[in-house]
Amino acid sequence: MKPEKKGLIASSIVALTLVSTLAGCSGNDGATAGEGNNSGGSSAGTELKPVTLTYFSEDSSTNWNNMKDEVGKIITEKTGVTLDAEFAVGDPVQKISLIAATGNYPDLIAAKADVGKLVDAGAILDLTDLIEKHAPNIKKMLGDKIVRTKYSLEDQAIYSIPTWSAVDEKKFKADGGFELQHRVVKEAGYPEIQTVKDFEKVIQDYITKHPTDENGNKNIGLSLNGDDWHMYQVTNAGFQTTGGPDDGEYYIDQETHQATYHFRRPEEKEYFRWLNHMNNIGLLDPESFLQKTDQFKAKVASGRVLGLADPEWDYGDAQNALKAAGKLDQTYGHYPVTMSKEYKDTSFWPAGFDGGYGISISSKCKDPVRAIQFLDFLASEEGQILNNWGIEGKHYTVEGGKRVIIPAVQERMDNDNAAFQKEAGVGLYWNMMVHYGDGIKDSTGNYFTRSYPEQLTASYSEPEKEALKAYGAEHWKDLFPAEEEFGPRAYGAAYTMSLASDDPAVILGAKMKDITWKRIPEAVMSKPEEFDKIWAAYMADLDKAGVKEMEEAYTKHILNRIELWSTK
Repeated sequence: MKPEKKGLIASSIVALTLVSTLAGCSGNDGATAGEGNNSGGSSAGTELKPVTLTYFSEDSSTNWNNMKDEVGKIITEKTGVTLDAEFAVGDPVQKISLIAATGNYPDLIAAKADVGKLVDAGAILDLTDLIEKHAPNIKKMLGDKIVRTKYSLEDQAIYSIPTWSAVDEKKFKADGGFELQHRVVKEAGYPEIQTVKDFEKVIQDYITKHPTDENGNKNIGLSLNGDDWHMYQVTNAGFQTTGGPDDGEYYIDQETHQATYHFRRPEEKEYFRWLNHMNNIGLLDPESFLQKTDQFKAKVASGRVLGLADPEWDYGDAQNALKAAGKLDQTYGHYPVTMSKEYKDTSFWPAGFDGGYGISISSKCKDPVRAIQFLDFLASEEGQILNNWGIEGKHYTVEGGKRVIIPAVQERMDNDNAAFQKEAGVGLYWNMMVHYGDGIKDSTGNYFTRSYPEQLTASYSEPEKEALKAYGAEHWKDLFPAEEEFGPRAYGAAYTMSLASDDPAVILGAKMKDITWKRIPEAVMSKPEEFDKIWAAYMADLDKAGVKEMEEAYTKHILNRIELWSTK
């Protein structure tokens, strides 16, 4: 980033902060998150003038209700802020590129890994001073981890409040791996499911006996969602089944920190060969690379899809539809499937707090102070409890000092969550806020999130409890390798790094994506005898496009991040 652009942004902060201060916008002074501070809202006896902030997010939000939900109304009451929000439809990268190019900046922007485009355009503010002066909750929660929110070794500005990576998290919930319907594993007698061959056999045995559903529609062994950016979920399974942690499009050597475009690993070729095999024997949905996300979800919601290799956040709406229809045995359990037993599923390999994807305040924001105060309220203890648990007396009660979800509310969460969330707003705001993760307790001794052992048990359906019992597990996590089996990643999760739009890794990465998204479907859907020829052509295409140069550039960024994070 050019020095003169930094000076312009710094001046903007000073000027806008002064305007906001003169307008009488002030936060609560001195309180901390642990003391229930509401610094995003009004000070005692002071009403903040209502303000509407525009917001764009690269993430979708199918249950967004314009803050007319119950939680949203409380947030507006506490902060005076209402969001005029837009969520990505189609390719979010194109939208961010358009925002950067046109200068039509929303007040708040969640650009994930594309934040570099906004930095280059001078579209977003350095939040360092705003956090220091107006965000005590954010400042307290980040603590010495704030170094991990800095943009780069060369440009140590804070351009985003991290929202994706939870602070001090200990995950209890498995929401990845491979998935199988409870009825499928039950009929198979709850066999060991550790490898792709185990997964395949259970599906094949079931579909041989039950080729169609009760309405005569053909059952589907495995369906993939290859629609647009969802292709990442298809291709991620290449490293997930061969022992690699989630570092985006790269495999990072844990000793040398050398980055390799993960598809170039010979181990991963065998995963895609297995998908080709699944297609050849009729167990892979032939529409996997043709269908749109809505079509994929409709198939899952029909109950005909026996197996998935997809994160729960991607198919969750469809599973909720199954629950609402009472088809509980057609919902899914999570299994640590790998290519062979020599590999470990890495779903619980911790990345630590990486300060990556987050929410930024634009350089044209109408009121940066109010914007940071809004985000700070969400980060407060009150804001986090509100988002995770809802409203006391309406969504939960406190019994013997312990928060408990009201049974009728829990039933709706379990069986009709989409409609419930749109109405209540519980859990709807998590990716707008820096937050504590699972396993962390608040000042009352209760967990911040609802993903803790007792609450998870309460949310399980009878078919789910039956499956877990059969596997000798209390929770799905028990089937997976534990966090303690993996070493720390000095760079966090590599995919959260934000790079300049003119960086060689970014420019070449776009070329590799185009090649990969063409060649992977071609290889998977080909005749088995053609697979090796197509794969060799794929590898040659990558070499010709400069994949080694891209890997060298990315390796440098990994090493720079490690150096940056080692500073205090």
